[in-house]
Amino acid sequence: MQFPENFNKIENNQMLFFWWICQHYYLLRPIPSNSLPLVELKEDPDPIFDPKERDFNETALKSILGDFDSRFLSVLPPTEDKHTGNDETDDFGIQNPGGVLPKEIRAVDFDIQFGKKHKPSKKLKRRLQQWLWAYSFCPVAYTWTDLGNRFWPRFLREGSCLSKRSCSVPEGMVCKPANSTHLTILRWRCQRKGGLKCEWIPVQYPIITDCKCSCSS
Repeated sequence: MQFPENFNKIENNQMLFFWWICQHYYLLRPIPSNSLPLVELKEDPDPIFDPKERDFNETALKSILGDFDSRFLSVLPPTEDKHTGNDETDDFGIQNPGGVLPKEIRAVDFDIQFGKKHKPSKKLKRRLQQWLWAYSFCPVAYTWTDLGNRFWPRFLREGSCLSKRSCSVPEGMVCKPANSTHLTILRWRCQRKGGLKCEWIPVQYPIITDCKCSCSS
């Protein structure tokens, strides 16, 4: 394991109890659902199954759809964005989660015993808490996806888990989907019964809403 360069300023005994803290928190990480990530949709490429211009009456489609959440749904191509919450970084270049410090980290015992019992300063304790929280933080990255002309609204904002590096100490765990929700959209469905008959039908589309640090296998 490699510590950030800034840690060479911390006394040796402080580095040792920091390592112990990380080992302890490693065992506290929750286990996310294994039913994610979501399966990619596959469509018949034959254009005969595509809706025509007359089938895109926005007033009628909104009536069928009902609730329209503009945060995650768009009829027109939206401005591309990737949002993972707080974009600020700490002194080590790691993204700050923001919000309230999780109780699991607040509850970690920072006292160490090397002959004489030592307690870290409040400033150091807070600094280590923030670094550990940021290192194990798994934000959801949202991007707009074009579902194609057989779905309405055509553009949907999907979530994914960032996995460029390990989120655990020692390394080995990665950010994985832990929870999801469903958005209602319309799908163009065609059936060959006495000729080709097509219509818009409501369907549930799952999106990732939460990511957590989990075993990579």
